Amino acid sequence: MERFTISIDDELAHEFDRLIESRGYSNRSEAVRDVLRAHLDRLREDMDADAHCVANLSYVYNHHERELAERLVGVQHAHHDLVISTMHAHLDHDYCIETVILRGQAKRVRRFADLVAAERGVRHGSLNIVMVSFTPAHSHGDGHEHVHVRPQL
Repeated sequence: MERFTISIDDELAHEFDRLIESRGYSNRSEAVRDVLRAHLDRLREDMDADAHCVANLSYVYNHHERELAERLVGVQHAHHDLVISTMHAHLDHDYCIETVILRGQAKRVRRFADLVAAERGVRHGSLNIVMVSFTPAHSHGDGHEHVHVRPQL
């Protein structure tokens, strides 16, 4: 583990400490690591347009909105190669939340998220991307080869 020291002004340090407390970090180091990972992931995504990721897209919508549920399913089917799983939950008589787990090129995942968010009636869309790398294909002796997807550190 490598150590380094940073200096920040008092106001920023106090604000950072409030963030640490509100998010439940046990120390500043854990919080700094998460902030760095998030920024490095975004940098990797921006630098390599073909880089792969896993992602979680969540959004809220009014299921009474004319044909919206069908349009959302249509977008997912049109991008079936990106969509791993979808979870749907009813919030009340009008609103639903969906979470879609995605895997693929980051630029395509972002484009998919933008398509969903642009649908009339979709609210509160949020995309969380984790850049990944792949291990080479290997077999466990059963003749079935597969690759492992690992988050980039």
